[in-house]
Amino acid sequence: MKNTLEDRIRERAYAIWSAHGRIDGEADQHWLAAEREVLATLTAQIPAPMAGTTRKPRSRTTPTAAKPAARAARR
Repeated sequence: MKNTLEDRIRERAYAIWSAHGRIDGEADQHWLAAEREVLATLTAQIPAPMAGTTRKPRSRTTPTAAKPAARAARR
């Protein structure tokens, strides 16, 4: 049997429904609660990016922008 995301949510919603006394009319709430739980579990399994792997952006100053200031300082 394929264990897709929808299947996992359906199984969890059924378990929630059973735990709450199998009362009809609350399927949407059970589905949403199951969806939150399943997605939170899957998100927690995603490894965090390693520290220091992001690069800082390069400076956007152009070399020609510094030249007029340097010339004015010499005068």
